[in-house]
Amino acid sequence: MPIRVLLVDDQPLLRTGFRMILEAEQDIAVVGEAGDGQQGLEQVRALQPDVVLMDIRMPRMDGVEATRRITGPAKDGPAKVVVLTTFDLDEYVVEALRAGASGFLLKDAPAAELVQAIRVVAAGEAMLAPSVTRRLLDKYAGQLPSAEQPVPNSLSTLTEREVEVLKLVARGLSNAEIAADLFVSETTVKTHVGHVLTKLDLRDRVQAAVYAYESGLVRPGQ
Repeated sequence: MPIRVLLVDDQPLLRTGFRMILEAEQDIAVVGEAGDGQQGLEQVRALQPDVVLMDIRMPRMDGVEATRRITGPAKDGPAKVVVLTTFDLDEYVVEALRAGASGFLLKDAPAAELVQAIRVVAAGEAMLAPSVTRRLLDKYAGQLPSAEQPVPNSLSTLTEREVEVLKLVARGLSNAEIAADLFVSETTVKTHVGHVLTKLDLRDRVQAAVYAYESGLVRPGQ
């Protein structure tokens, strides 16, 4: 079965370009398009896509709110969200990650990177680009904690090694890089990451990275 993708962007030319790139792949099918977040929500309910490629800044409803509704407790399907931004240090991207996005891409990313992001997110992983994500979190981590939410105390449920792994995930390292840093196998790292996500009730590595900053485990510039 091909990966079902919904394109949500207020620029028709960009949607056309994304469609051409994605439909050239045998394992990907673009099932619909939307010009704003509200229409995107309606299309998610009607079409049940696997992945939504979501612009951040749009009329009527922006990509942050649409992402929150798509991935929140009352979600209508299994759709994962990859957010799109023009700037690699757009503060809205951090808000979208907190809202439940599984990753983000720059709009001028190479075609191969776009295709890879769709496949990675559809497989249940997060598109956590180390260089850009690290700069995003370092720049905006001070704004991440919500006034309505106390600092999480669930770090005590993690083992010492799991805390080490979480710190490295928060810094944007891949499983292979973490394995090299800790002198363990990638399989072992994958197991630790899985335990961290389960214990902290997190969906993916993106949420784990944000959690690490929110909890104070990792500070900007470390």
